[in-house]
Amino acid sequence: MSVHENLYRLESVEKSYDGAWRLNIAALEIPESGIFAIMGPNGAGKTTLLHLLHFLIPPERGSIQFRDHRLTFPPPLALRRSLAMVFQRPHMLHGSVRRNVSFGLRLRGEEDDRRVEEIIERLHLDTLSNAPARRLSGGEIQRVALARALVLKPSVLLLDEPTSNLDPYNARLIEEILAETVENTEMTAIMVTHNVFQVKRIAHRVAMMLAGSIVESGGRDEIFDKPQDERTRRFIEGEMVY
Repeated sequence: MSVHENLYRLESVEKSYDGAWRLNIAALEIPESGIFAIMGPNGAGKTTLLHLLHFLIPPERGSIQFRDHRLTFPPPLALRRSLAMVFQRPHMLHGSVRRNVSFGLRLRGEEDDRRVEEIIERLHLDTLSNAPARRLSGGEIQRVALARALVLKPSVLLLDEPTSNLDPYNARLIEEILAETVENTEMTAIMVTHNVFQVKRIAHRVAMMLAGSIVESGGRDEIFDKPQDERTRRFIEGEMVY
C-alpha cells in the first residue's frame, strides 16, 4: 500500500441536526499510520465527526478527501470495507463469541477459522469463545467488538470511546492490543475520547475538539507540553471547558 501524506483532509465541513449546527470544521488533516486521538468534553461533536470519517453520514457542506481523493457519498464499497469501527456500546449478535467475531468475514464470504481463532486468543477471549456473547461483561463485550473489527484487517480502525466505563484490566488490554496492532501493521487508528490520560499514553497525534470545532491539532508532546490554545491547556489540566 502506498503511503499518502494525509489519510483524511477535511475542509469547511459542516453538519447539523434538527436545524442546529453540530460541526463546523474549518480544516483537519489526519496523517496515515499511528494513533490519532480526537479529545474533548462530552457534547463536543466527537462522535459525529467519527461517523463522518466512517462515511456513515455525509457532510452538508465542505469536502472530505481520503488519500488525496475527494469523496462523494456514499463512497465505493471497496473503500468502505477498508474501514472498521468499534462503537462505544457495541451490539452483540445472538450466539457465541466466535460467531460474533467471525460475522464480518462470513458476510464477505471470507471465512477463515484460523484467523478467527488467532484474534480470539490475542484478545484473551479463548476461554469464552463458546460463551453467549450477550451474557458477557461490559469489558468482555468491548474486547469482542475489537476482535470483530481487527479480524477484518482494516486499513483504518475508528473507535468511539473504546474504554469508557471499563475496569482497568480491560481498558489496559484494549490499549495494548491497539498500540501493538498499529506498530506491527499499516493500520491507522482514529480514536475519540475524553480520557486525557489515555491520549497521553497511546496517541501519536492529537486534535482538541470543542463545541463542534477543532481548536488545535498536532503531535502528542506538542499538544500536551506546549498547547497553543488556552482551552486546550485547561482541558488537559482538568478544568471545565465549554
